[in-house]
Amino acid sequence: MSEHTATSSSPGAGGQLSQGLKGRQITMISIGGVIGAGLFVGSSNAIAAAGPAVLLSYLAAAALVVLCMQMLGEMAVANPDTGSFSTYADRALGRWAGFSIGWLYWWFYVLVIPIEAIVAGEVLGGLLGVSSWVIAFAVIVVLAGTNLLSVRNYGEFEYWFALLKVIAIVGFIIVGVLAIFGVLPGSGVSGISNLWNNGGFMPNGSVAIVAALLTAMFSFQGSEIVTIAAAESENPRNNIKKAIRAVVWRLGLFYLGSIFIVVSLVPWNAEGLDSGSYQAVLERMNIPAAPAIMDIVVLVAVCSCLNSAIYTASRMAFSLATRRDAPAALAATSASGVPRVAVIASTAIGMVAVIANYLLPQLFNYLLASSGAIALMMYLVIALTQYATRRKSRGEDHSLEVKMWLFPYLTLATIAFIAAVLLLMAILPGHRLELWLTLALAAAVVLLGLQRQRKYGSHPSTPADHP
Repeated sequence: MSEHTATSSSPGAGGQLSQGLKGRQITMISIGGVIGAGLFVGSSNAIAAAGPAVLLSYLAAAALVVLCMQMLGEMAVANPDTGSFSTYADRALGRWAGFSIGWLYWWFYVLVIPIEAIVAGEVLGGLLGVSSWVIAFAVIVVLAGTNLLSVRNYGEFEYWFALLKVIAIVGFIIVGVLAIFGVLPGSGVSGISNLWNNGGFMPNGSVAIVAALLTAMFSFQGSEIVTIAAAESENPRNNIKKAIRAVVWRLGLFYLGSIFIVVSLVPWNAEGLDSGSYQAVLERMNIPAAPAIMDIVVLVAVCSCLNSAIYTASRMAFSLATRRDAPAALAATSASGVPRVAVIASTAIGMVAVIANYLLPQLFNYLLASSGAIALMMYLVIALTQYATRRKSRGEDHSLEVKMWLFPYLTLATIAFIAAVLLLMAILPGHRLELWLTLALAAAVVLLGLQRQRKYGSHPSTPADHP
């Protein structure tokens, strides 16, 4: 297959996607996908909730993501597809399942666009003295424009964004280790006594670890993007296998390693954590211009997430359209293999959400809450789909290049764990609104999916099936 003629493997594709992503870009997309602003800034909320025991929260969340990525990798290597888990759910569980999780996932990333743009506007607006909403719109327009030109542009931007994030994380860990051992010149902190001082390792009890687990879990969203992007690369199977193999050390180094540095060098109840955990560490180590450094790092992180959000939302919309579960226009591609209508539609809705944030902030907060549990639902669908797929292909799983470990026991354990976390969201007051709004949205989408399946069948085969 030539470099610019990759077609969707879904039935009845309405266009062709390019195979323009290079191996190095896929590698950096897979690495950068798990490094968002939530790590640099949002981790302070988890630390404040659980204290040093937040390490257990991140460890549990990382274990869940590793298991889900292994399951997704098993399916994606066997059948690379830009619809990823949505397509696999369609085949294993029914059209309603692929329809539902596909649209929910699209909605999640459409809302990531305004979230990241607003943060970028606040950071750059403060530095340049310009209204934050102007910057927010400008960042969206620039990154949407690069996505519209070609998939290589998305890949190249994401390559450098991810590389800068990796450099920042590695640099932070190196400086932190030097400070812990007391060999960093001018550092005012050393040792790891903060792990047990100030109330002990679990100052707020075991329940707080569970509360912090929810914050940690949502920080890992993005690992699955590589299985979507790999479908537009020259060797998708090899690229996915590389990404799956590397997910353990990525999560271990970037999250557990850096969070260990934070809770070792800064008391969990320190006031400085309010401005961001990384910035608090840098300030305590007397690093010059710590706030400015973190502004740049956060800006790179949010631009990376925004860039990926536009790409991911448009590809999921494209995949749904090729399966006739979205307007047919979203499946049309340009001469360069870009689903431009899908890019423009997803970006436009993201821009409307930015406007809502400034004019109707309460409505915007409800919109964000409606996507609060979608990440967990995605992991649950991945586990259920992998279980159903393996059950249907008994006797043929010996040919799989990537396999889920200890099937079916770890798969079932993952399903049970996710169900328990959803139950905890219903119990813990800080997450109830997110859960109920997401469940209400999911119920509406599932009903639409079931209606379409009854009306048009499980697997449409002709354009006439699409109303």
